[in-house]
Amino acid sequence: MTPAELEHLFESVKNWGRWGADDERGALNLITPARREAAARLVRDGEAVSCALELPVVPAPDNPTPAQHHMVMAGDARHETGVPHLETALDYIGIACHGMATSHIDALCHVFVRGQMYNGFPASDVRSTGAARNSIMAARDGIVGRGVLLDLPRLRGVPWLEPGASIARDELEAAERAQNVRISEGDILLIGTGRDARRRELGAWDPVRVGLAGLDPGCIPLLHERGIAVLGCDGISDPLPSAGVEGWPIPVHQCCLVAMGVHLLDNLELGRLAAACAARKRWEFLFNVAPLRIERATGSPVNPVALF
Repeated sequence: MTPAELEHLFESVKNWGRWGADDERGALNLITPARREAAARLVRDGEAVSCALELPVVPAPDNPTPAQHHMVMAGDARHETGVPHLETALDYIGIACHGMATSHIDALCHVFVRGQMYNGFPASDVRSTGAARNSIMAARDGIVGRGVLLDLPRLRGVPWLEPGASIARDELEAAERAQNVRISEGDILLIGTGRDARRRELGAWDPVRVGLAGLDPGCIPLLHERGIAVLGCDGISDPLPSAGVEGWPIPVHQCCLVAMGVHLLDNLELGRLAAACAARKRWEFLFNVAPLRIERATGSPVNPVALF
């Protein structure tokens, strides 16, 4: 697409003002109590499947800022609590959750377009003290709804999509038909590219230099038409390297977060989920995402769980 075409696309999918001038929840408003109740009825056998990666504490090409996990007190110092007869172990965790390695959710204040974020709030509302608007606290009560997985390697008949591969709108629609499922309003849509299968087989790589598979910007109108509430991927939804369109380095992020108010789940582990779906021949499930309640945060690490 040209810059002008992406500009027109951005304007055409805007949800600014749709739920009021002060709204900070965006498309989460589409997950109504009735839709949660309907999603809960998808639970039949009770199996739970985590869609998170392990905490990435080891440096790697795709993890230049690893998470920190340190022991504060361990078994060899278990008595040093200051409390007689109390033996304990304690640890510390620190994390920069954005990037290419940690399973996380992007708040609507994470990305700006021309100095604005979702609903027209200015970028200046995100200060050194954090986000005064559109923080992750918009999802403080959790995100629970119908999850739908579209498995693109399964559609293409390959173990994974190669870095830089672009997924077209007609492929999403073809995956719907092949899996006998349809994306509908209020859904949490997950896009599987096989990233983790490739990583296990070939090792880690630098996603910025080598690339990641993701959605072509031509998919954005479909996401808007169907009214998805959340978009998730085992990559970052945008293909990398960037297409290089001036002003639009990551158009899926820019259009989803800023225009549509759709929260994004990045770096999920979808291999286990794909296997569970294939075993049941069912690609819909109850999906639960519980961000940490961090005031003014631009995102949060998450461990999303699908229930069958």
